[in-house]
Amino acid sequence: MITGILTSALLLWTPLAIAAMGGLLHRVGGVVNIGLEGQMLVGALIGALVSGATGNWALGVLAAGAAGGVVGLLMSLCVTRLGANEIIAGLGFTIVLSGLIGYLLRSVFDVSGTLRVTGLDPLPRVLGLDPLFLLAVVLVPVIAWSLRNTAAGLRLRATGDGFDAATALGIPANGIRDIAGTIAGMLAGIAGSHLVLGQVGLFNEDMVAGRGFIALAAFYFGRARPLPTALACLLFAVFDATQARLQTSGVPAQLIQTLPYLVVIAVLTATAVRDARGKSRRAG
Repeated sequence: MITGILTSALLLWTPLAIAAMGGLLHRVGGVVNIGLEGQMLVGALIGALVSGATGNWALGVLAAGAAGGVVGLLMSLCVTRLGANEIIAGLGFTIVLSGLIGYLLRSVFDVSGTLRVTGLDPLPRVLGLDPLFLLAVVLVPVIAWSLRNTAAGLRLRATGDGFDAATALGIPANGIRDIAGTIAGMLAGIAGSHLVLGQVGLFNEDMVAGRGFIALAAFYFGRARPLPTALACLLFAVFDATQARLQTSGVPAQLIQTLPYLVVIAVLTATAVRDARGKSRRAG
């Protein structure tokens, strides 16, 4: 049973980690990306459609990343150029995209909720691992190193730490945030494609099921640091895999399905308490 849970957890960890790495980059740049949920949903749909149309999983993943990137850029432009509140903009994009996709499923594809794409090409597996799992693993050290050792990473951190100061020094802070938002959208779109191509093999309008918000909680818990964020995603994935196994044990499914989200609430509460204690110690 333990082996099965761990195997399932690694599968569930992949989209969480990829989306969280994107959200982390946007957060380091000073923007809280609440729109990860909607970007994952768009990526899931586009990835399914393109993979089915071409018979190529790689093209499906690339298309999902492109679609997520477009949504991420549009959301970022609303924040940086139009002055929209980042929380409201992110929630607004998620709600609009969810409603639009539901409408398209019913009006264009003549289905209610679930779309089975003919010819969908799933992700290949080697020793039980797929290419997007390897991408997630590689992203963690690459992002950690880039934020500390590259000019782009230092500019991103400077923009997040002091927007006005960065602008005064000639750093194009809004442009940097837009690039970070686009990358975050791309990674969220790729994460969404994993739900279709790497897990269930079909599209459902509710399939993201809060994973974008769990990814948000993960990079908050990890304090926008790649390794702690990835470990937080693994913690959530383990509990998600556990609740899936417990559903066969006779415990009411409605209670079991709340387990990953209860863990999110507990983790965020622990993070808030930790931060409050740290501030009080510094003040004392």
